[in-house]
Amino acid sequence: MSDDLVVCQAARNWSHFFRGQAVHGLFLVAMLPAAWALAAPAASDERFLGLTDMGWLGVCVGGAIAHQMFVWLAWRSQIGWQALTTLLGRNDFSVFCAVFFPLLVSRPLLVLAVAWVDHGSLELPVEVAFLTGGFLLLPAAATGYSVAKYFGMARAAGGDHFRETYRRMPFVKQGAFCWTDNAMYTLAFFGLWSIAFLLRSHVALVAAVFQHGYIWVHYVATEKPDIELIYADVAE
Repeated sequence: MSDDLVVCQAARNWSHFFRGQAVHGLFLVAMLPAAWALAAPAASDERFLGLTDMGWLGVCVGGAIAHQMFVWLAWRSQIGWQALTTLLGRNDFSVFCAVFFPLLVSRPLLVLAVAWVDHGSLELPVEVAFLTGGFLLLPAAATGYSVAKYFGMARAAGGDHFRETYRRMPFVKQGAFCWTDNAMYTLAFFGLWSIAFLLRSHVALVAAVFQHGYIWVHYVATEKPDIELIYADVAE
């Protein structure tokens, strides 16, 4: 086994594999009906590529769930048993990223699809909606730039679950990360809100709020417990 491979013996058990996932499930049980209830008043029969706004909302929500479930399964099986390395060898992280990044990119694209079919339903003056959307886009864009320049896309995908190289990197305090340690979840997801405001879409705003809340479920239920183990012996 490569010396650069992250091996976390404390994660090699089913207790950690499922740690936090009951919370994950409970939040979904609460969030899904809430999202539908909030979106329903603006629902229409308008269609885009054969789907109504509520149909696109379902695809959007389903894509977010698929993304976060994939990450949970991949990360936990990798740090516990190095399962992807066993199956794929040194291509483990490359294959993971080949699935991870398309799912990540699909998230704003699906919010955009919801907004496109539902545009104009948000009851705000055009000027207010545009100003709000532009304002929310700024921290999201700053975070995207900071991730690319200071943090690195591979590290953002969870490279610290695969390689010691990423695990041993210092914590980033530059760019948007000087405002908050978790700029990717705190600020980047405002980009989804900006899409909804710029197209004045009620249903897309619900989709954006769902995704922003749901990424924090991922942090609490999946990422934070992993961080506690992966960085247990790394000095801050």
